[in-house]
Amino acid sequence: MLDATTNPGTEILVGLIGSGIGGSGSPALHMEEASALGLKLRYTLLDLDRQPQGTASLQRLLVETQRAGYAGVNITHPCKQQVIPLLQELSEDARALGAVNTVVYSGERCVGHNTDWWGFAEGFRRGLSGADLRSVTQVGAGGAGSAVAYAMLKMGTQRLTVFDIEHSRAEQLIETLAPRFGADRITLGTDLERSLSRSDGVINTTPVGMDKYPGTPVPLEWLRADLWVAEIIYFPLETALLKAARALGCRTVDGGGMAVFQAAEAFRLFTGITPDALRMLAGFRRSIPR
Repeated sequence: MLDATTNPGTEILVGLIGSGIGGSGSPALHMEEASALGLKLRYTLLDLDRQPQGTASLQRLLVETQRAGYAGVNITHPCKQQVIPLLQELSEDARALGAVNTVVYSGERCVGHNTDWWGFAEGFRRGLSGADLRSVTQVGAGGAGSAVAYAMLKMGTQRLTVFDIEHSRAEQLIETLAPRFGADRITLGTDLERSLSRSDGVINTTPVGMDKYPGTPVPLEWLRADLWVAEIIYFPLETALLKAARALGCRTVDGGGMAVFQAAEAFRLFTGITPDALRMLAGFRRSIPR
């Protein structure tokens, strides 16, 4: 972490490593807030799709950005779990989740953090205040899915049923979280339609619904008006799933809150300064395509 409170004139270098990130809102989020705080900050997109070695470039990019004086980098799909063996230290949340979305360079060490879970929880509390959390269906068990499951269990969900097209990935998530929260509170899903019929809400943590991966993660005919629906996707802000759910009268929350609140915490880790998260959210909603 670069302490911007004691180095106010220093340009802070940060970035994002991931695949297909050309439409990311992270640069604007971080740079506009830095400007509002009187800081100099440059946020660079390091798209693995543009690297000759693809995802195999992850380690090289970590080394290069650290040597270039970056304060740290954000990590996104598909590297939130792949990055862990390349780090020297993990925060408590990152260790519990087995997923990292923020790497802070501290001297010669790379320290992994997870701000996704808090970002999702904060966005959910603001967007779906008072929602029944007792029984929830979650589709997706990747890096972001791990953070969402962790957040839901911390917020009080009593039965979280997790689905993933890669059953082994869902099983790994359950093995990670069950010892902390209880094996009766997080289970592997086998019948999505039945799970939805018994749930208070459903969360999509897969990339299905993004511009790059169009479609819906669940058949729309399985939705019903008393089911709340949550997304982590924010590009586009209104996915096909959310549009259909709103048409039915479902309460919904988009992925904008998670995107902003996780970024606000990453900003604090990078700079040592707590940003104005509500200012960041307002700017985000003005700029993002719907």
